[in-house]
Amino acid sequence: MGLQSATHGVTPPIDGIFRALADPTRRRVVERLNRSPASVSELAEPFEMALPSFIEHLKVLEGCGLVQSQKAGRVRTYSLSPEPLKLAENWLAEQRALWERRLDQFDAYVMSLKESEK
Repeated sequence: MGLQSATHGVTPPIDGIFRALADPTRRRVVERLNRSPASVSELAEPFEMALPSFIEHLKVLEGCGLVQSQKAGRVRTYSLSPEPLKLAENWLAEQRALWERRLDQFDAYVMSLKESEK
């Protein structure tokens, strides 16, 4: 998959993606942006927090590449960047495939034990 090793002092991009998605506010922002781009005020409206605090969430999302922003006049609009989500999805799919193989092997082992008991 080409993820850089954290042992060499470089944080893999996927770490930032999962760190950003670990927060429920940021997940809700990503879910909202799945529908369409939105201004900061539109994104902040459902949250009961000060605007500077909310903007920090947007900075985290933008910092890991999950969202991008454009400014037109005084309005900053955010949109979703699908590539980082695909990176996370691919990593999760690899982990799922690994565990499915392991569980299949374990199941085969248990079945062989049962057969040998007969």
